[in-house]
Amino acid sequence: MKLAIIGSGKIVQDFLTITKDLPQIELEAIVGTKRSKETLEELQKKYGIKNCFTDYEQCLREDTFDTVYVAVPNHLHFSFTKKALLAGKNVICEKPFTTDYQQFLELKHLAESKQKFLLEAITNQYLENYLEIKKQLSSLGEIKLIECNYSQYSSRYDAFKNGEIAPAFDAQKGGGALMDLNIYNVHFVVGLLGKPLEVYYFPHMEKEVDTSGILVLQYKEYQAVCIAAKNSDAPVRSVIQGENRSIVVDSPANVLTSFGIYQKNQLLETISANSHAHRMYQEFAMFDQMIQSKDFFAMQKQLKHSETVMWVIDQAKLSTKSRN
Repeated sequence: MKLAIIGSGKIVQDFLTITKDLPQIELEAIVGTKRSKETLEELQKKYGIKNCFTDYEQCLREDTFDTVYVAVPNHLHFSFTKKALLAGKNVICEKPFTTDYQQFLELKHLAESKQKFLLEAITNQYLENYLEIKKQLSSLGEIKLIECNYSQYSSRYDAFKNGEIAPAFDAQKGGGALMDLNIYNVHFVVGLLGKPLEVYYFPHMEKEVDTSGILVLQYKEYQAVCIAAKNSDAPVRSVIQGENRSIVVDSPANVLTSFGIYQKNQLLETISANSHAHRMYQEFAMFDQMIQSKDFFAMQKQLKHSETVMWVIDQAKLSTKSRN
């Protein structure tokens, strides 16, 4: 994969730390704003990125790369991804794919018409521990409940209360607890159980954005509850309760460091199957494999999953509006 990276924020800097372990991915370009030029040049030098741009359209005209990694703020995902697809590039887009369901459908149809890869960078779907959880589900007996809690007091929350609105707390820019943190829980549940029958969201609203909230996913025979907060802390964990056994993940739903299998509250086994310590390694290894082998079937499978997640997010927002 010949890659152009769009953005220079925390997620990009985190990703770049593992590129030494992914020699099959060639770092052709990094793109950012003129304001971030100094940071771009520092990253270019540190990680051996071949080119640096402050003009996205100019970068897209280059033929030195085949894939774009879109890692800009949430509200820009749609426009940046669309431009890349129209320019004939494959796209890996950070979560959440878009800020609404219809935008996602437009990108999906565009990628299909252009016969280009379109993939969501969502770590848990590719982690070996998550795949192992899928295998273990049948051993739990009939599933009864799933509860996921991803709550952490945001470093920007105090400033938000004082009137400084960062993108992570701006609903118009795809901010809020649902889109920033609970999205990981939704991916976790949907990847295991598929599309729910009904969706309900109960947010705590401050200055027109959800700073915390409880998302309820109703399935035919079981329920899932996804909790996320940026205004408070709690133990971050996911629990799958079956009739015979349960699975407990004592790490965020996007990391899945390990998980325990319990029976009658007794730990039977701890499983830690991830092949790499960094959560982003496996997803990018799989993205490269898909693109290099032109495995559009695998892409369609992942797109279907992402589509369901975006539908859930859309239904969650609609359920909140219907009560107001």
